[in-house]
Amino acid sequence: MDQNLSKDYKRISIQVSLSGYSFKVESPSGEILSASPGWLGPGEVFTTPELQRRYDEVDISLMTPKFTLVPTAFLMPGEEREALSAVVDLAPSDEVLVTDVPRFGASLVYSLSIGETLSRMIAQNLPAPDGRPGRILPEIWYLLRDLEKVTDYNKILASVADGHLYLVIAQGNALQLANVFPAPDFTTAEYYLFLAIKQLQINPELSSVHFRTPLGASDEMSLYRYFKSVNSL
Repeated sequence: MDQNLSKDYKRISIQVSLSGYSFKVESPSGEILSASPGWLGPGEVFTTPELQRRYDEVDISLMTPKFTLVPTAFLMPGEEREALSAVVDLAPSDEVLVTDVPRFGASLVYSLSIGETLSRMIAQNLPAPDGRPGRILPEIWYLLRDLEKVTDYNKILASVADGHLYLVIAQGNALQLANVFPAPDFTTAEYYLFLAIKQLQINPELSSVHFRTPLGASDEMSLYRYFKSVNSL
């Protein structure tokens, strides 16, 4: 993993789940210079060389299924908890946050309260350039952001972790779906993936699917049977 860590490193992207984390490091041109070999355990945070450096950009995503995307014009200040509790179960102690997704005229209402502390530990260990802890955002936010990296008309982006499939689909500039589905195994994740693209009348044989989370070799080969290509973001 430790491949000539140097000034060329610009951004580190870290995904945190209940069971561990994964990461990749990119150069200013977007070239992937280093990446974790799949998911790593929490005990490796302080021994992984890439997590002991400083970067120009620090992206930390948390696999939280507690979110909803609301048109900004319909979300009144102070109504964030009500909006989120309408779609997910919230404990009284769950903190509710909101961030804008201006590309789609929407606000992402979410909670990072899923019973883990690893994301905050990493954020403290990897401060942003201004010295403050790195900002933690939901995985779905990064899937929405990364739509612009895909040039295809049918943009299918996904992540799988902790028994959930996170799925974002856009056609051209129109967002068609941003949701999370229960997926205790990869077969179930594939079921919901194919159900969504079928409902949108997308032909998988003419489309590519892009995953942000690490894929096992067997899972990747399973997807290749149906899609034109399977890519990592």
